[in-house]
Amino acid sequence: MPEIESLYRKVNGKILIEIDLKSVEQIFNSLDHAPFHEKELDPDAAQYIVDIVDDFPLKTPFRLVIYLPVCIHCKEQAGKIPAAIRSHFRYRMLVQDLKFREKFRQGRWALLVGLTFLTIALLARQVVAAYLAADHLLAQIFADALLIIGWVAMWEPVTILLYQLWPIVKMKKVFEKISTMEIEILPSS
Repeated sequence: MPEIESLYRKVNGKILIEIDLKSVEQIFNSLDHAPFHEKELDPDAAQYIVDIVDDFPLKTPFRLVIYLPVCIHCKEQAGKIPAAIRSHFRYRMLVQDLKFREKFRQGRWALLVGLTFLTIALLARQVVAAYLAADHLLAQIFADALLIIGWVAMWEPVTILLYQLWPIVKMKKVFEKISTMEIEILPSS
């Protein structure tokens, strides 16, 4: 099976992300009525760029090349595409940062609740073990149930803090990489 790098052209050590357009408007979301330099990228175009960058290690150097018809590529609007792309991905990077902070806050709160509940469950287990006959089956079941419930209360904070934060961090880095990559507008051949 060929390596992913072999599927893309490489120039001066940089993987080329190539997009061939018929008009400048193709790269922008047609439903967005913002001024040209603030327009949101077309969701498919943005996802295409993200998917390629996400397929490679973050250290991989890229260059985004946008091909436009000769009659359009030198016009003023074409020259604004790189700034619009950078602006779009800087915004997405900021959104990821907000998501991270919110998820981290949620994780800390869940950890506080989980640890509190675990402490209460462990203390209740000690009380059950001390005051009920230790060899009584129902007392043993209740004590074990408290232990299990206490640890289950830790499931959510562990999930958030150990697993849900890192995809957000990774996407933020991908968006940051795209927002700073070299972008070139060339005439279609």
